[in-house]
Amino acid sequence: MEKLRIEKNKKNENIYYLTNPKEFSSMGSFDSLTLENAFNFAYDMSFDNKGAHRDHRSGGTYRRKNGEIFTDTFQGKLGEFAIYDYFKENGILLNYPDLKTHQLGIWDTSDFEINGLKIAVKSTKKYGQLLLLEKADWDSKGQYIPNLSNGNGIYDVFILVRISPSISFLMKKNKLYYSNKVEKNVLKRTIFAQRFNYDIPGFIDREVLVKLIAGNFVIPKGAMLNSSRTVMDADNYYIQAGDMMDIKDLVSYLKSNI
Repeated sequence: MEKLRIEKNKKNENIYYLTNPKEFSSMGSFDSLTLENAFNFAYDMSFDNKGAHRDHRSGGTYRRKNGEIFTDTFQGKLGEFAIYDYFKENGILLNYPDLKTHQLGIWDTSDFEINGLKIAVKSTKKYGQLLLLEKADWDSKGQYIPNLSNGNGIYDVFILVRISPSISFLMKKNKLYYSNKVEKNVLKRTIFAQRFNYDIPGFIDREVLVKLIAGNFVIPKGAMLNSSRTVMDADNYYIQAGDMMDIKDLVSYLKSNI
C-alpha cells in the first residue's frame, strides 16, 4: 500500500498528492425505481426532517446544510444499490437496501450481511480516489466505536463505490447544495434529468484496515488534497483506489462460501 505524497506549498502548508489512482470505468447504471427510492430516502433524511444524519463528521467542526446532507445521503444510498445490483447480477442475493428513516443515535450494524460477513459500503464521486474512514470512529483494533456498546463494532469488508455524474456538482450548479429548504419537485427534476452510473474500484477487509491504522495512513484535519482543491474537515484513515483489492475476488470468495 502506498502513502500519499506530501509536498509543501509556498505558504509552507502540506499538500497531499495521489500516488496510485484508478480510472473510473462504469459497471452499471440505476433504473427509475432505484432512483425514486434513493431520492425519497435522502429527501426524508434531510429537507423533510423525517430522520436525521449527523450535520458534522466525527472530529469535524463544519455543520452541513440540508442540501449537503441530501447529497451525501443520496450518494450513499446509490452506493448501496450499486452493490445490491452488482452482487445480484453475479448470483449473490442480498437484502434490499434499508430505506427506513432513523433518528440520531441509531447506528446501522452494517449495510449488508452475508453468512455473518458484515459489509460496509462507502461512496464517493466519479473522480474520487480514496476510501476514507473518520479516524475518531475507529479504535486500534479496527472496531467501529459508535457500535461497541451494542456488540456490533466489527465490520469485515469495506467496499468503495463511485457515482457519476457528481451529485454535489449538480447541486451546486443549480444553487441547491447550501440550501436548507428546497421544494421536493424542484429537486426531483434536477436529479431525474440525469443518468447515474457507478463503478466499484475495490474493497478492503478488516485486516487491511488494522494495517492502515497501525501504519498511520492518515490525512489530518485541515490538510489539503491535490493542489488545495479539497480541505479535510476531520482526521481520516485512507487507502488509495489503486491499492484496493478487486471486487471480483470478493464475489468469488462469497460464492465459494454460500
